[in-house]
Amino acid sequence: MIKNKSVPSVSVNYARNGSSKKSNELGMRVMQERAYSKRGEQYLLIKSPPASGKSRALMFIALDKIHNQGLKQAIIVVPEKSIGSSFNNEPLSKYGFWADWVVQPKWNLCNAPGEDGGKVNSVKAFLESEDQVLVCTHATFRFAVDRFGLEAFDDRLIAVDEFHHVSANPDNKLGAHLGQFINRGRVHLVAMTGSYFRGDAEAVLAPEDEANFETVTYTYYEQLNGYEYLKTLDIGYYFYSGSYADEILSVLDPDEKTIIHIPNVNSRESTKDKHKEVEHILEELGEWQGTDPDTGFHLIKTRSGKIIKVADLVDDDPGKRERVSSALKRADEKDNRDHIDIIIALGMAKEGFDWIWCEHALTVGYRSSLTEIVQIIGRTTRDAKGKTHARFTNLIAEPDAEEGAVADAVNDTLKAIAASLLMEQVLAPKFNFTIKKTGSGPVEGYDYGPGGYNPDGSNVGVNEQTGQYQIEIGGLSEPKSRDAQRICREDLNEVITAFVQDKTALERGLFDTEMVPEELTQVRMGKIVRDKYPELDDDDQEAVRQHAIAALNLTQKAKQLAGEIEESDETGSRNTALIDGVRKFAMDVRDLDIDLIDSINPFGEAYAILAKTMSEDSLKQVAAVIAGKRVNLSLEEARELAKRALKFKQERGRLPSITSPDPWEQRLAEGIAFLQRKAAENSNG
Repeated sequence: MIKNKSVPSVSVNYARNGSSKKSNELGMRVMQERAYSKRGEQYLLIKSPPASGKSRALMFIALDKIHNQGLKQAIIVVPEKSIGSSFNNEPLSKYGFWADWVVQPKWNLCNAPGEDGGKVNSVKAFLESEDQVLVCTHATFRFAVDRFGLEAFDDRLIAVDEFHHVSANPDNKLGAHLGQFINRGRVHLVAMTGSYFRGDAEAVLAPEDEANFETVTYTYYEQLNGYEYLKTLDIGYYFYSGSYADEILSVLDPDEKTIIHIPNVNSRESTKDKHKEVEHILEELGEWQGTDPDTGFHLIKTRSGKIIKVADLVDDDPGKRERVSSALKRADEKDNRDHIDIIIALGMAKEGFDWIWCEHALTVGYRSSLTEIVQIIGRTTRDAKGKTHARFTNLIAEPDAEEGAVADAVNDTLKAIAASLLMEQVLAPKFNFTIKKTGSGPVEGYDYGPGGYNPDGSNVGVNEQTGQYQIEIGGLSEPKSRDAQRICREDLNEVITAFVQDKTALERGLFDTEMVPEELTQVRMGKIVRDKYPELDDDDQEAVRQHAIAALNLTQKAKQLAGEIEESDETGSRNTALIDGVRKFAMDVRDLDIDLIDSINPFGEAYAILAKTMSEDSLKQVAAVIAGKRVNLSLEEARELAKRALKFKQERGRLPSITSPDPWEQRLAEGIAFLQRKAAENSNG
């Protein structure tokens, strides 16, 4: 059974100051104004969450590039046809801009019949026309580049929506084309994404290509903090045994506007009959009253006597699915909250699907990637009148006694935890780390609390408007090169994503009781940074490592403190959780340095949540599976330990001791001993 516990791994509370929905005299919201200020850049990367207005930001930029920067045309490239509607005509002048956004019907190829390959001739006709804007899919664009060559697109803007579909992997055709366009230097590129990382952990862009882009970042925290209505967002994973459909009402509230994603038929959670699963969910919800003849929605009388409307997007019947899909396009009407109550889907209702009233995304089983999880969560983070709370729930099957099933369950569990850790980082305020040194002073625009800036303390300033935290850390390495500075400023979440997706790090951090935290924070994170940014020198790699582990561990400590605050809250009211934890951490810490941060297990709090949601027997099974495949020390890890042992010697004048009471010093000494043994074996061999 699913435990009837509400144990979200993270709960974030927002100020609702309305700033992200206010427009300037040109009709631009905060993110759009920020992006428009960089409109002169040849290569622009916009990182901004769902519902922040990326599509309209692109319209402003594209019009300026065509009218004022000498470009001939704009080509908007989207991953699937349904997203093409985001770039329909917009009367921008009505809100203060100097031009309207107009797409001639024949040039929105997402609406045209036929397959992507057959639309390539339309791209050619557009390139030869005097019209300004074309909208097509990623696939259509790839075919067109293959057929007509790079030069056919010279002096044009190419805007790629949902940019995380691109990959630096040579097999990714779109990524290869973009790299070629950058090398040729004759087009302008605007890339837009709400999740600048891929579920397969591949890099989106090669480092040398990424360095060409000017980045505009608008965080989830800024977006949600600036809403009018949505106040809290919970992210949680929960474990169950048996059939999920039998227990789904333990986590599904029929009174919440919900999207249910049932498991893929190849997953452990699936019964292998998706239609029966939908029928079972309908039965659990209540008594079926028939279907609405206009919309095709199921009408269900719940146990409370309320009639709710449920859309089935799993049904394979083309006629039924088209009628339901068409009806759902009216679900986003601002004055029509009661149009639909629950949507049941499998592969639909994710990326680009807008339903502002959605309060709960309930996903059964782990999805194909972290990116997909982020996109699903994004369905809940729209602001709507009367909608104060939203949540994402991931249901994961507990392992059974069969060894193979236990191994699968371990993988799903680790993936769910990785998704949760990533979302905690994405939703948290942005940290700006600086080295604590003599002569430091307060940064303008930051509030340092009742005591103000303290030269002798570990100062934490807060910018209430942006939600950014300015934190001083003793001994912090500062990035020197432009690329390293950009990574520390803009891309720490990409580094953290690679880290939390690393199975070795997760397994050891969660279940290895003998693990020394520095083995993860220094050795494992160090390897990930080196692999991800080989072009950086050793000092800059270390600076990136320190900044990334600081961001991750400070969020984890804040989460721990938030839980303590919540447990001691005598009023019983909802707590502001993560943000309050950051504030408490700012009050408690007075001597924060990088050594302290490195001594924190990044996955300690994740294990605490796991222990509350998974049964004790299942937790033991998972731990046993991981312990059974543990490797004590690899040659690469030993070399990294030896390298850090040399730094230890430089600082202290002696090599680490194998008998030291400090477990990290012991581990450094073990690394040296391991290499000495290997060297002796090789010389004897």
